Amino acid sequence: MSERRAAPTVGQVVLGRRLQELRESAGLKREEAARVLRVAPATVRRMEMAEVSLKIPYVQVLLSTYGVPDEEVTAFVRLAEEANEPGWWQRYHDVLPDWFSLHVSLEGAARIIRSYEPHFVPGLLQTEDYARAVLEAGTVGQVRPQDIERHVALRLARQKLLTRENPPHLWVIMDETVLRRPVSNRSAVMRDQLGRLLEISENPGITLQVAEYAVGPHPGTYTPFVLFRFAEPELPDMVYSEYLTGALYLDSRTEVAMHLEVLDHMSAKAASVQRTRDILREYRDTF
Repeated sequence: MSERRAAPTVGQVVLGRRLQELRESAGLKREEAARVLRVAPATVRRMEMAEVSLKIPYVQVLLSTYGVPDEEVTAFVRLAEEANEPGWWQRYHDVLPDWFSLHVSLEGAARIIRSYEPHFVPGLLQTEDYARAVLEAGTVGQVRPQDIERHVALRLARQKLLTRENPPHLWVIMDETVLRRPVSNRSAVMRDQLGRLLEISENPGITLQVAEYAVGPHPGTYTPFVLFRFAEPELPDMVYSEYLTGALYLDSRTEVAMHLEVLDHMSAKAASVQRTRDILREYRDTF
């Protein structure tokens, strides 16, 4: 049986989907593929759904069964070996929830990241002091000082993707509430955070918009969510939606299309990039 592991990497998600496509193109059901491997059908399903690591011997047998040419098998196996390598974030396994590990992997692989945030500045844009204040409020369910510092370190490590070579385009819509909600009794924390957002807004690879109170209700006023878009054609857009004790990863076309439509609608109603800068400046000067 394939080994369980905490969370899949994007590579495992992509290759799992490709395995499913190859099996279906070969006209085989999961039960038939499982008989070739002499395993339960659930093992094949779990590999295709990236619920387990890609066992290389299984992959080689399946690809041969599906009629994949030898040179393509060699390339696929090499990719599978790379996909099975743990991501850098595994160093934070002591504080990183399993359900968030895939988010970090998707974040690092995405070409475009679009998000709506009604409560806090998104983690990728937080200053160290702001992040620490949010985490000290117990939003991650752990309040021990050592846990908080590990979470802060992870959050800052995630931000490096915005300054790497070929970073993703980040497009964030924040409710005006985010700017009004102080996270600390030290006014400098919010002032510095708003100053950081002002600086970030000048980055051509980052689009910031504020959904002002004045525009009234909008279709996104349910929960924060993130939409990931990838360069790899094998991987469809995915939506991440978090709740108190876990998260949902949505990739059905209908659900993703609905979230994309909501983002487009909110973007049209939200303050322009220039107006957002003015709003950030106004709020910064109040702290």
